[in-house]
Amino acid sequence: MGARAKAIFPLAFVIGVLSFAWTEFSLNFTFHWVTATDLGIGLEQPENFHLILPTAFIAWGLFFAAGGDNAAFGKIFLACLFGSAAALVTMPLSFKTADLPDFWGIALWVGIFAFVLVMILVAGDWYYVAGTFPAFASVFLWWIATGLDGWSANGGGVDNSLEAAKAGAGAFGGVISTPWGWVWFNTFVTLVCGCILGIVSAKVAAALTPKPKAAAEAA
Repeated sequence: MGARAKAIFPLAFVIGVLSFAWTEFSLNFTFHWVTATDLGIGLEQPENFHLILPTAFIAWGLFFAAGGDNAAFGKIFLACLFGSAAALVTMPLSFKTADLPDFWGIALWVGIFAFVLVMILVAGDWYYVAGTFPAFASVFLWWIATGLDGWSANGGGVDNSLEAAKAGAGAFGGVISTPWGWVWFNTFVTLVCGCILGIVSAKVAAALTPKPKAAAEAA
């Protein structure tokens, strides 16, 4: 194994193991452990609070893009906070401005908060705008997936999902339709999980990577 491969292997190995663990944990959490009712297909209906498997990988990747160190963790955590908070405000304002089937209300508030998120750069270098946009988009991704049709905005959630399923409304026929407040909370928590996965993978990989001096002595 070459020197480059030896340097990369510990990080790749740690990320592989953590990716397996996160996938196993998040999917079981959402469809087996914290659930509302049996769907009769081997899976259970998730509660309003659930974890979103792919969302954590977004924050995880951003952590390394920001430098992969302690400072990066702080930057990405704040980026996830600011970006998701902007989406939290955007969702109810969108429906109040223009209801479906018109999308201009969503477009208007997305444009306004995109402007605001960039303008916060005047506050200083601690603000990582490149991380706020993926976090902002992550909330919208799950909002669209779980009921942008307006069903979840009008009292969705586990108590009403089966009725929605019969009507063909909401994500997976209503199985994971989620009120917009929970869409934000679930996304933010999952983004934070991604930040934690990032710092853990960096720290463990650093501990496993041979130091130059130790490698020279071993040779």
